Amino acid sequence: MLLDKFPYAMELETKVLSREIQSTLYDNGNTLGTAESCTGGRIAEAIISVPGASNYFKGGIVSYTNEVKENLLHVSHEVLETETAVCEEVAREMVIGACDALHVDFAISATGIAGPGGGSAKIPTGTIWLGYGSKDDVRTFCLKEDFGRDINLAIATNKALRLFLDYYREKHPAENHDK
Repeated sequence: MLLDKFPYAMELETKVLSREIQSTLYDNGNTLGTAESCTGGRIAEAIISVPGASNYFKGGIVSYTNEVKENLLHVSHEVLETETAVCEEVAREMVIGACDALHVDFAISATGIAGPGGGSAKIPTGTIWLGYGSKDDVRTFCLKEDFGRDINLAIATNKALRLFLDYYREKHPAENHDK
């Protein structure tokens, strides 16, 4: 019974987080973009789900393949070859690449293995690296549990939104975030 309500609770949380990002960024002139691999645009979709997102959200790049990560986001070929696409450094480079490619102040990234397959002993299914921040200050977070593809992606989307929101508020404590 609880699992039946889980998708609705996740969807509600996504809407709340998107609204909080809107109220935080709407009038301050800062811009946001995304670089997504395993989430496939879900983070961008959540951000634009509220009216007025065009005031602060410039766009997103779905970089599902290494080729797109390298060519559009300038993720290091060497890092992709030695560490794979599912690592902290790739999440970090995706944020920097999105800031450059989209000409935004801040970006959110996601790269991982959502499932159901694709995992290994070294990088199990459910491993998703999130990046967030600016070109000069990128932070990362790793999700490591496998709840099935749909729930993994919902958790990654909401966690990415929450981490970015907390980061932004930490960096801009004087701004009124309760508009």
